[in-house]
Amino acid sequence: MSDADLLDHAAPLAAADAQGAVRLTDWGVIRAEGADAASFLQGQLTADVVLLPPGRATLAGYCSPKGRLLATFIVWSPEPQQFLLACSADLLPATLKRLSMFVLRAKCKLSDASSELALWGLAGTGAGSTGTPGAVAPAGEGAQHIQLPPAAGLARALRCAPAGSLPPDAPELSLDAWRGLEAASGVARIVASTADQFVPQMVNLELVGGVNFKKGCYPGQEVVARSQYRGTLKRRAVLLALPAAEPALQPGQEVFHDADLGQPAGMVALAGRAPDGGQLALAEVKIALAGQPGAFRLGAADGPPLALHALPYPLPADAS
Repeated sequence: MSDADLLDHAAPLAAADAQGAVRLTDWGVIRAEGADAASFLQGQLTADVVLLPPGRATLAGYCSPKGRLLATFIVWSPEPQQFLLACSADLLPATLKRLSMFVLRAKCKLSDASSELALWGLAGTGAGSTGTPGAVAPAGEGAQHIQLPPAAGLARALRCAPAGSLPPDAPELSLDAWRGLEAASGVARIVASTADQFVPQMVNLELVGGVNFKKGCYPGQEVVARSQYRGTLKRRAVLLALPAAEPALQPGQEVFHDADLGQPAGMVALAGRAPDGGQLALAEVKIALAGQPGAFRLGAADGPPLALHALPYPLPADAS
C-alpha cells in the first residue's frame, strides 16, 4: 500500500484546543553517568548516543535479543559524562535492572533519578514553537525543555526540573489529554503492557529518528536490520479514533478488521483523549488491511469501529 492509498482512507485529525501543562506521573528517569556512559548506551540502544550533539535529544529503543522493544526513551545529556533517559515509569525498574546486568567493567553508573527530577508535559504556547524536535534548552531554576514533535497543530515539550520546583505557569492539562497528543504525534512510547511486543519499525520508531542503521551492534540489531532491508515488514503504526468515550482505549488491547475477523489485526500501543473529546490510539496493525473495505474494531470482531486518521508523517511503501 502506498502513502497515497493510505491517506485516501484516512481522515484528517482536527486541531486540538488542549493547551497547558501536566505532571507526567507515569514517566520516570534513568540516569547514566561516568566516563563510559556514552559507549555503554551506544552498545545497548537503537539510537546513536556517541554522536548526539550537545543541546540535542534523541528518541531511542531498547530491544530484546529478538529485536522486540522492551522500552523506548527520550535521551539527552544535561552535562558531560551524564545522560538522562526518560521512559514509562511502569517498566523502569525492570529496564534498569536489565541494563545494569550488562554494565560489567564499564565506568558507567545507572540509577533511578525519578525522585530527583520532575517531568512535565507542555502543550501549546507554553511549549514554545521555535525549536526543532529534539532541541534541548535551559528553562530556568535548573530546568530543561526538550522540544517534542508537534501534535494536532500544537507545539509540545518535555520539561525536566528538579523535584520540588514550582510547576509551570500554564493551565492544567489532564494526563489523558497528553496521552492523546502523544498518540497524535505518531511517536510510540512503550509501556509495561506492550513491552516485548513490537520490532521498532512496527511502531514507526525509525521514521521519527529513534533508530540509527549505521551505528554498531546492540541487542536485537540483526533482527531490526533484517526487517529494514529484506522487505519483511508487514506491520506499521497508524492512528485510530473512537468517537465514544466508552469503552476506554488501553495499550495492549487487540484490534480486529472486518476484512479478516478470524484473527487480530494488531494492538494498541498508546491511547488517550482525542481533540474532539473522543479517543485516539496509535496502534500497530497489518498495513495491508488499512486500505481494505470495512473498519478496524476494538477488542473483538464485533467491537466498536475505529476511524482511521492520517499520521503527521508519511509511511514508506515497505509493506503490502
